Parts: sequence; structure tokens; C-alpha cells
Amino acid sequence: DRVDGVSFTLDKGEILGIVGESGCGKSVTASSIIRLLPPKIGNIVDGEINFEGRDVRALSGKELLKFRGRDISMIFQNPMTSLDPVFKIGSQMVEMIRTHHSEISREEALKISIEALRKVGIPNPESRINSYPYELSGGMCQRVIIAMAICCEPKMMIADEPTTALDVTIQARILELINDMKREHDLSVIFITHDLGVVANIADRVCVMYAGRIVEVGTCEDIFYHPAHPYTWALLSAMPDLHTEETLYAIPGAPPNMLHPPKGDAFAARNKYAMKIDFEKEPPYFKISDTHYAATWLLHPDAPKVCLLYTSDAADEEDSVD
Repeated sequence: DRVDGVSFTLDKGEILGIVGESGCGKSVTASSIIRLLPPKIGNIVDGEINFEGRDVRALSGKELLKFRGRDISMIFQNPMTSLDPVFKIGSQMVEMIRTHHSEISREEALKISIEALRKVGIPNPESRINSYPYELSGGMCQRVIIAMAICCEPKMMIADEPTTALDVTIQARILELINDMKREHDLSVIFITHDLGVVANIADRVCVMYAGRIVEVGTCEDIFYHPAHPYTWALLSAMPDLHTEETLYAIPGAPPNMLHPPKGDAFAARNKYAMKIDFEKEPPYFKISDTHYAATWLLHPDAPKVCLLYTSDAADEEDSVD
């Protein structure tokens, strides 16, 4: 993945959803924020990462250890590689808590861990705390990771596909838990997902990513009711609902290889509304409102008008070009 020119802000107590296809740079962006990119595979070439007035890029190794987990926690995509298979769940949770809160005793840390497991819906947490990761299912391990992320009551959480391995009832419980933490502790969240339905339910603002770039950003109402970028239109057209009877729209082609990025707009080759300029020059961001921006030449005053009509659930689409 190659991420270029990604810039956004996150307010205290806000949930920012980041959506896009696999390989668009969502996880790379998240890992960059807490400087977890593998040094031999990826690095941050330029730019700033500011958290409460501190430049994260300038933190020392020792400062990073305190910063990760206590200030910003992260829920990773793959729970089976996020837990150490040779240590019990309880040992890993207690160690993490006491690393960031040395004043807490081991017994108290164990109580906090058990309560966190209970919050994420793990049955009989007093017993499960003594289990090894390999004794749990993928969904159970995912809930353990979420429990670890909330144990230290961080100021900000990065949730990278946190509900992918969970059934819908547990998914709803996790989303409710994140919303409760947001209300009670002013928790800020970056929520990365493929599921537009989840984003609609939990996010305050949404960033749509494609080929390592944010192509549209706005409030949930902006993105779901007034989408402006052709890629966002395509994502919404591919989203089913209870009333869908016709074949869902499938975006043609595949994302570009960002080791050899295409000239112009990266989405042009898959965009049925693409114009000549899309293949020649990358579009800038056009302001639609104070909260809504999109990077598409279709918003240029000289561009032809594309009229799209969405129902309230963004299921139906009619389009025409003037």
C-alpha cells in the first residue's frame, strides 16, 4: 500500500469512519499514526502526526511505549497474530495494564481485565482469563483484543476492522460499547471498516479512501445522502438493503498498483463518468460545504453535470449526464 497526501483531523469525542476497498491504505494510515509500520517495509517520508500538540514522529522509543496503549490504543485486524500464543489471556492483559499504570496492583489489574472481558460479551470471564489464545475461537480472540484496547481507558482508539470476525449480535454489543465509552470518557475513535452500514450507525464523519488517498470526506449525512465522488456513488450502489431486488452494482476492474501509480485520477479507469482530464491530471479537493469535500473533476464549474438520485437508504440510483 502507498499512502500519499492523507490529511484529516479528529476532534475529542468524535468517531471518524474510514472506508474503502482492501489495499486502499486504510490500515497503513492507522499504523502510521502510532508509528507501527515495519521499518524494513514501510516508512513515513514526510508530514506530521500531531496528538494534543505533540508530534508523534518526534517521540523517542521510551515515549512511544507510554504513548501506545495509554494515549492511543489500537484494535488490530487479525486477532490470532495480535495475541502471544504461549501466554494466557490474563497474563497478557495484566502486563499491559501494569505497563501503563504501575501504581495498579496485579490483583486489581486482574479484576479490571475480567470486567473488560465481561463488557465485550465473553461468557464466564473468570474462567476465560486463564485460557490460552489457541483455546479460543477467532471471534473470541477478537473480543479479547477489544477488551485489551479499553482496559487503560485511552483518549483515542484506532479500530481496524474490529467487528469483522463477530456475529451480528456481538457486533451490535461492541458498537454500543464504543459509543458508551465515547459518551462517558469523550473517547475519540478512528473506525476502519468495509461495512458502510456499520459506518452509518456509528460515525460522526466519514473519509472515503481510494488508492492511498482520501477522495471524499464529510459528515454521515453528506456521504450517504449527498455523495459527490464517483467512487462513493459506486460503493453506495453496491450496498444491499431489505428492498433490493435487482442485481447489485459491481465496480468494474481492480484498484491500481500503487508501486506504479497511474497518471491523473487513480479511479479514472473504473469510472464511467471519467473525462479526458481525469487521465491527465490528479483532481484537487473541491469544497461542497464547510463539512464536505471531494476530489473529483466533476465538481469543476466547467464539468458536465451528472445527476444522481438516491433513495433515503442509498439503494436505488438513476443517472444522466447533461
